[in-house]
Amino acid sequence: MIKINFMKTNFLSYIFIAVLSFTFFTCEEDDPLPPQSQAEFTASATEVAVGEEIQFTNNSQNATAYAWSFGDGTTSNQVSPRKSYDTSNVFLVSLVSTGAGGSTISNMEITVTPAASFMVEDEENLTATIPVQFTNTSISADSYSWSFGDADNSTSTEENPLFAFPSAGTFTVSLTASSAYGSQTVTKEVVIGEAPESPAELYYMAIGDEYIRKLILDGQGTVEDVYNAVGKGGVGMAYDAVNEKLYFSDFDTTPFGNIWRMNLDGSGIEAIASNIDDPYAIALDVAGNKIYWVDDAGNVSKANLDGSSAEIGFFSMTGVSWRAISLDVENNKMYVYDANIEEIYEVNLDGTDPNVIITGNYGYAILVDTVNDKIYFDDQNEELLKVANLDGTNIQTIDDGGSRIYGMQIDHEAGKLYWSGRDSGELYSANLDGTDKVVLRTGISSPRGIALIK
Repeated sequence: MIKINFMKTNFLSYIFIAVLSFTFFTCEEDDPLPPQSQAEFTASATEVAVGEEIQFTNNSQNATAYAWSFGDGTTSNQVSPRKSYDTSNVFLVSLVSTGAGGSTISNMEITVTPAASFMVEDEENLTATIPVQFTNTSISADSYSWSFGDADNSTSTEENPLFAFPSAGTFTVSLTASSAYGSQTVTKEVVIGEAPESPAELYYMAIGDEYIRKLILDGQGTVEDVYNAVGKGGVGMAYDAVNEKLYFSDFDTTPFGNIWRMNLDGSGIEAIASNIDDPYAIALDVAGNKIYWVDDAGNVSKANLDGSSAEIGFFSMTGVSWRAISLDVENNKMYVYDANIEEIYEVNLDGTDPNVIITGNYGYAILVDTVNDKIYFDDQNEELLKVANLDGTNIQTIDDGGSRIYGMQIDHEAGKLYWSGRDSGELYSANLDGTDKVVLRTGISSPRGIALIK
């Protein structure tokens, strides 16, 4: 009986172990390992400029934690972070996604270019011909390329260029800022206003100082030397606005006087007429390519503007001493002033049909106003500056300063008359009727001929 019980006990033990083993293996099949995480992400852009934000979108699977590294030393644990860069470079962005089944990593390269930008100094008050200051505010660039949008396609590679637009208008200015990692271009429309008018200049001959000077009519009384006229003294002056040449007479070398031509800065001086007996006033017909002058011997002469094809005394009178001449090209007339017999003549431009329009006057200056059909002249018998109709009628007084006058000019746009005062040593302006007289410059040593240049 004892043996039988022992064997029975062992048999039951084996059965228990077998059942336990079956139970263990059955439980192991019902609880498998967790799935592996999959790190995945996208970016709103893979190339951006400095400061431009990128949206990273996390598409990872089987992950509950995230570790981002943006390649510039910054990190994030957000699911889908936003990011911008401060410098231009190529950055490796990494995402480590972690879940119950472990971690995986995903990488992406982001290229960051410079950020191009600029400012325009005093942008609301820009005018043509005045340089504009462009201030470069680009970030992380090492070279620059500017285009100013003008007709000449002007460019610059300076960091902060100055550029003067030659005309008014709206111009598209572009700046491309570059580095080794790319470039960015920014544009801006720049509105340029009309150029301010340069102040007119009144050239005058100061015989006492032996200089030709100019007075800048800017209200400041600025005077600049133009030409040292030592040995060249005269009273006539005229301006060729088309060719930008200044002419003046010279009687200091009488009886071998000259007429000189030069550039407005005093350079390139040349004698275009010589051996003249005491030349006084000169007048130009630029459209007709002619210069006219008068002398003390009663001759009115003319030549081409370069002095060629001279016609000495094409109009001449005995016993007169011409001092002044002015042209009315529109009506084919010239007016000449005599200081001996004391008369003003109207003559055709070819020297025919002379007529006395004013008599009993002695002076040195005469000026035809073809816009208003008037003639201005100085009357030294009465020490007055006068104006009359072109036929000599309706004589009126403009000024009673008493000084001898050798030069007169009109600015029709401004409605102003300019003249010199030899004895007073002054330059004047006034309205065309003589009102609002202004002393422009004083202390001049014997001012004579003048020329208005605008």
